[in-house]
Amino acid sequence: MQKSKTGRKAGTAERQSRYRKGLAAEYLAALVYLSRGYKIAARRYKTPVGEIDLICRRKNTLVFIEVKWRPNEKDGREAVHAGARNRITRAAQWYLSACPQPAGRDIRFDVFVYAPPFSISRLENAWQSEI
Repeated sequence: MQKSKTGRKAGTAERQSRYRKGLAAEYLAALVYLSRGYKIAARRYKTPVGEIDLICRRKNTLVFIEVKWRPNEKDGREAVHAGARNRITRAAQWYLSACPQPAGRDIRFDVFVYAPPFSISRLENAWQSEI
């Protein structure tokens, strides 16, 4: 990668901007889930197989949430393709092995999309998994 006039790698400012937007969208998602009675179990949970943006629980349900900041809702939903779903599912398996859950707990995968300035979309149970 080429360096800019300031000596930084080209694209660094853009990468930082995307990172900040992602953090903002994750914060917004956490607020939405908290307002609906969920408790935050983990944020930005990192594993060797991938990261889970947000893990929430309410009563007997554990929710693994992928958060996207995109120009529109459609782009956000399409960004969670089969490869991303597999990565998130593997990371969820890692979480469950590290933090055993009580028997009978329901597990769900959601997608949260923020499309500025005012569009918020939550797709509950976005995919099924046998974990």
